[in-house]
Amino acid sequence: MKLDLPRLYPITDRKISVLSHSEQVARLVAGGATLIQLRDKHASPREFYEEAEAALRVARGRSVRLIINDRADIALALGADGVHLGQDDLPPEAARRLLGDRVIIGYSTHNLAQVQEAALMPIDYLAIGPIYATATKANPDPVVGLDGLRRVREQLDPRLPLVAIGGITMANARAVLDAGADVVAVVGALVSAPDEIERRTVEFFSQL
Repeated sequence: MKLDLPRLYPITDRKISVLSHSEQVARLVAGGATLIQLRDKHASPREFYEEAEAALRVARGRSVRLIINDRADIALALGADGVHLGQDDLPPEAARRLLGDRVIIGYSTHNLAQVQEAALMPIDYLAIGPIYATATKANPDPVVGLDGLRRVREQLDPRLPLVAIGGITMANARAVLDAGADVVAVVGALVSAPDEIERRTVEFFSQL
């Protein structure tokens, strides 16, 4: 059965937003977000665990699903709703054995070869990107573009949700969905102005 995902998938970032993960979650939820990924490339494992624990308390009080980026161990320890894995993280097969069948596992890909490999893995959704140039990663992969996104959609089982990420804004999000994505994952365009997070989330949903 296809995983039911909202069209907007916000991702937190402490460096960009200068807010704690729990505060970002509170503001995103106020704007209507129901699925949020916690991403922190700079915190120590202990710091990230404590931040994620606080964010999870906020999410649980509002029936919002929380996905932990990279760290299957933290997702397991906290009983989070899922984990999002990159190419260099724990393999999805191992994460599935660790976390069980009910936990959401997402997986990042950056080209068609990776997509074809990922399609055989025990994942619940597949992410492709960067669709556009992005400033939220130190060493981003080559831009996929809308044409690349269309090719990925053609190759992929329609039952596997496709999440597009990288440089997505309110101005281009609709085009990304029209090119075949089921969901747009957004970082900077949502959290870069902390006082605007709730309003921007509401506005994003209205565009999708």
